[in-house]
Amino acid sequence: MTDKALNRFRLDGKRALVTGASSGLGEHFARLLAQAGADVVVAARRVDKLQALVQEIAAAGGQASAVALDVTDPASVRRCFDDIASGGVPDVIINNAGVTVTKPALQQTPEDFDQVLDTNLRGGWLVATEAARRMVAAGKGGAIVNIASILGERVAGGVAPYAISKAGVIQATKALALELARYGIRVNALMPGYVATDLNREFLASEPGQKLRARIPSRRFGELSDLDGPLLLLASDAGAAISGAALAVDGAHLVGGL
Repeated sequence: MTDKALNRFRLDGKRALVTGASSGLGEHFARLLAQAGADVVVAARRVDKLQALVQEIAAAGGQASAVALDVTDPASVRRCFDDIASGGVPDVIINNAGVTVTKPALQQTPEDFDQVLDTNLRGGWLVATEAARRMVAAGKGGAIVNIASILGERVAGGVAPYAISKAGVIQATKALALELARYGIRVNALMPGYVATDLNREFLASEPGQKLRARIPSRRFGELSDLDGPLLLLASDAGAAISGAALAVDGAHLVGGL
């Protein structure tokens, strides 16, 4: 690959907003985007939980700032974009904030369902559409990457609202890609499979976790670094012709036999 082709994965001069950045995937994505040259705005409900990440990125020579954001609150979403407006409208949105409630479907309460759908689907929609309005008003294009899941296409026991929400995220991605293409705004979804993080390593190493691993065709769980290339592809000019895609990063889990 030529230097010119490699440079298309860079985000120098770009501004990126990462929601749900206080831990897990969001925290990792923020570091990755900063390493790729982006000026990163990290967002979560509590700004104090983001300060260590901001300092870490700055110490490594990157640019980062933090902003409060509750994706379930339309006023908070608008305020977030107002608060960062002085630095310009973000070029890249990583729509990552998400929650789950794990229990059998018949034990899921209406409140459980609302909590998951409000954050994962409605919240993602609010952030994506507000970002798009700002991009259109500024006369600029951009890239919106919605973090979905392979559970948006397959299901697992105990996480029905989560799977339903992620299926909605995938369809919302396609609907927005259709309507926003004329403005130069690309919208794609990243669908991670089972990725090892500090929150789930203990489970993945357990007997039930190893049984799950045996059902993955590649016989391995993903690592956060496995998502780096796919995320940069969708966020950068390297993916300039990609919109409306739902990209699985799952070691062939989705195509495994039933």
